Amino acid sequence: MALPSPNLDDRRFQQLVDEAKRYVQQRAPEWTDHNVSDPGVTLIETFAYLVDQLLYRLNRVPDKNYTAFLDLLGIRLFPPAAATADVDFWLSAPQSDTVALLPGTEVTTAPGEADEAVVFTTTDHLNILPSELTRLVTAHHGGEQTDRTGTLAEGRDIPCFQAAPEPGDALLFGLPTAVPRCIVAVRLDSRVEGVGVDPRQPPLVWEAWDGGGWRECETGTDTTGGLNRPGEVVVHVPAGHTASVIGGTRAGWLRCRVTEPEPGQPFYSESPTVREAAVFTVGGTMSVEHAETVTDVPLGTSEGVAGQTFRLGRPPVLLDGEPPVVEVSSADGWQRWDVVEHFGRSGPADRHVRVDATTGEFAFPPALREPDGTLRQCGAVPPKGAQVRVARYRTGGGPAGNVARGAISVLRSSVPYVARVGNREAARGGVAGETVENAKLRAPEALRMQERAVTAEDYEIISRQAAPSVRRVRCLPATDGAVRVLVVPDAVADEGDDRLRFEQLIPSDQVLRAITASLDERRLIGTRLVVEPPVYQGVTVVARLAAAPADLDRVRDAALAALFRHLNPLHGGPDGTGWPFGRPVQYGEVFGVLQRAAGKALVEDIRLFPADPITGRRGAPTDRIDVTPGALVFSYQHQVVVTPAGPEVW
Repeated sequence: MALPSPNLDDRRFQQLVDEAKRYVQQRAPEWTDHNVSDPGVTLIETFAYLVDQLLYRLNRVPDKNYTAFLDLLGIRLFPPAAATADVDFWLSAPQSDTVALLPGTEVTTAPGEADEAVVFTTTDHLNILPSELTRLVTAHHGGEQTDRTGTLAEGRDIPCFQAAPEPGDALLFGLPTAVPRCIVAVRLDSRVEGVGVDPRQPPLVWEAWDGGGWRECETGTDTTGGLNRPGEVVVHVPAGHTASVIGGTRAGWLRCRVTEPEPGQPFYSESPTVREAAVFTVGGTMSVEHAETVTDVPLGTSEGVAGQTFRLGRPPVLLDGEPPVVEVSSADGWQRWDVVEHFGRSGPADRHVRVDATTGEFAFPPALREPDGTLRQCGAVPPKGAQVRVARYRTGGGPAGNVARGAISVLRSSVPYVARVGNREAARGGVAGETVENAKLRAPEALRMQERAVTAEDYEIISRQAAPSVRRVRCLPATDGAVRVLVVPDAVADEGDDRLRFEQLIPSDQVLRAITASLDERRLIGTRLVVEPPVYQGVTVVARLAAAPADLDRVRDAALAALFRHLNPLHGGPDGTGWPFGRPVQYGEVFGVLQRAAGKALVEDIRLFPADPITGRRGAPTDRIDVTPGALVFSYQHQVVVTPAGPEVW
């Protein structure tokens, strides 16, 4: 869009009247009383006020010139981006027929007293396919497979693994067909035979075959206690699930595999057994976005001249997915015109159009006059009288779509047999449109970089432009022949505070691919590029405080909130903008944070423990936890104990 410029003369009627009064002194030189009590002084003060206003308007001239220069450079405001999330659609009961979810199905958050519901729409078609158990196969880690389907039909106990289970043993479930993006429940009737394991943390993983290998599945509720008691396991099948042939039978295969135990994790001493087994589909998972798809929007009638512009009535236009579809009527029907970034490479016959996403303005190619006086057509011109329309575009977006886990809970569209919906992870990726002030700051950077990534700052700027939804980007200079770009995504805490889960701090593959593709086009030849999340150093603070008996709960909650807020990679640190890369965690700093949060309470003891946020293993207590230059801290299970103190303390 043309950047908005200041109004250089915003005077109104009363201001013009006051300005005219300046001539009074020239026309009445006999006025000599300049005391404060004289009404003429009031006029002088009025004139001074007007001069101040004129100076203010005069100082706005550089702003107007600046925005004009930005227009000449082609600086355009970035449009907003839409938040996305995966939403589970749960069936009211298992169905014998396929349940179809169409694109555009709407789900929303629950409306609050002050906030309106946030609407999301599905982006694709989903078939929730029925399933059942057709084959049951046991497989040892050495490769030996045994079909147990007949034994299962006879109602006899089937050992799931070897008598002495080993990592790699698996129990395979064959379905009539693949069920990509479906949620299946595996119901088992088992007895406590697989002794030795912790039922809350069994060394098992559920996987689905995707045509090239076994891909791990997310699991929901598991009431079997590690296949040791009757219950159900809810398995979220990934999108790539594919039917294949195992043991001579073609089916859609799922398997439960024994894994290597983590340090301190109990392992099977005997194999669990299964007497009955059943599989059925209970739902499906679909991606949704905080955007609305608008179709068949008329723009107007072509005048048959170059440089025509048309504007939508409902901007902005989201460009973080498929581009808008622009069509022009012709004798053969509607012809599609491709959306391009500029007309520099467009020939006279190219059907190209440019879109200003922020204002919703569509511009057709102009004609340029060459030095010899001839006109060069920078693209085709819609014929006179032709109708112009936008067949499809997306609008919406913004940070309002970044809702917490479980917030999307209302099915707005009517879908047969679907009882409820929910998002297992927070929606993220929603970004507001760029402001003019930010465009002014970005322009010098664009001039300096010239679309090349040379310095570490260049890599960071290009990465933010490629993925505006990321919260932080840090480029580490090449030390081993590779430039490392560390990406920290934005995240919304599940409970509205600063208690983030570790998986929320890992950027999605889509974000990493977008940044990698943008940097790969601009890096210097021979530069090796690595785009990845940073290393997170887990920190556990164990503290003991003393407070008045009536304040125990309040002090504990305040202390925990202060720890999670301070040791936060997104909002923590001394200045509240995120924990600095490589900054160590020190005893004295944590003590001060707790004491400020506790108020009159006493901080009696603090212990710092380094922790692995993936495995949960905790190191020895220390007064200082060092953090490597490319790492950030992560709060991991802080513990605060508040004991009552006697009245003499207060």
